Amino acid sequence: MGQVLKKILIKLLWVGVVFLGITVISFWVIHLAPGSPTDLQTTLNPEAGVEARLQLEQLYGLDQPLHVQYGNWLKRLVHLDFGQSMSGDHRPVWDKIKERLPLTFGMNVASLILTLLIAVPVGVAAAWWRGGAFDKISTVVVFIGFAMPGFWLALLLMLWLGISWPILPISGLTSMGFDSMSAPEQWWDVTKHLILPVFIYTSGSWAGMSRFMRSSMLEVLRQDYIMTARAKGLSSRVVLFKHALRNALMPVITILGLSVPALIGGSVIIESIFALPGLGQLFYQAVMARDYPLIMGSLVLGAVLTLAGNLLADVGYGLADPRIRVGQGRSR
Repeated sequence: MGQVLKKILIKLLWVGVVFLGITVISFWVIHLAPGSPTDLQTTLNPEAGVEARLQLEQLYGLDQPLHVQYGNWLKRLVHLDFGQSMSGDHRPVWDKIKERLPLTFGMNVASLILTLLIAVPVGVAAAWWRGGAFDKISTVVVFIGFAMPGFWLALLLMLWLGISWPILPISGLTSMGFDSMSAPEQWWDVTKHLILPVFIYTSGSWAGMSRFMRSSMLEVLRQDYIMTARAKGLSSRVVLFKHALRNALMPVITILGLSVPALIGGSVIIESIFALPGLGQLFYQAVMARDYPLIMGSLVLGAVLTLAGNLLADVGYGLADPRIRVGQGRSR
């Protein structure tokens, strides 16, 4: 038991060090970008001169050295205080993130589930019938998906399904008169607005995951224990699902762990194109306004998701491969 706690503490310590390094680099990089949060409040105001700019910089603490600014920000972060936004309504950063989080999280979770439901069966089938018609067709479709930029596909579908054939809405989260709709009508209205964004999310990830699944499955099918299982007369279904699939899921688990940070990063373009009020759009607006507290709040959330994804991948390894759990038990 003591060895387990020691490993957990070492892991948590390492996560803390990595997180601190991410915040230091991020804080330094965003201050290297040209512009300042005071530009929008002074440059566009003909009555605001140099004195007004200096007063704003003093108010926001931008007149202090960079390491002092980082220290003050880190002190607030220890108390889970992300500070207040420097642009717009000057509301607390966490309140603005909390409002946008459910939409982005929901879209990405839906996309992740659809990706798994599509990519895993396609990859397994392509590996099982290697060289067959399904394998060749899926390979062509996958490479088309690789070569097609998400933003281009989004604009193309908006033109086809939103303008040429107005089947789906192409902007916003709700339609006009949303408040006067019944609950089922409101649910369907929101669903229609999210069909295209979720489809773009899914199309950009299932292709790569299916290729990983196919390669991993082919590698597993070459192993000696698979040949032994077949020699014992086990059915193809048992060999495929009981012996091969579980071991072939290891690289997919890795991809899933690394996909968690896409809750923010991958949402910027799609949410900006479809004008969806999510974290991606909020982060883009914060960057354009040089809103340092809001940028750092979004980056901290991304860092936490990245580290959490790695930890979840480690847990997933143990669930998918019993040999890892056995090795840990022996080390104790």
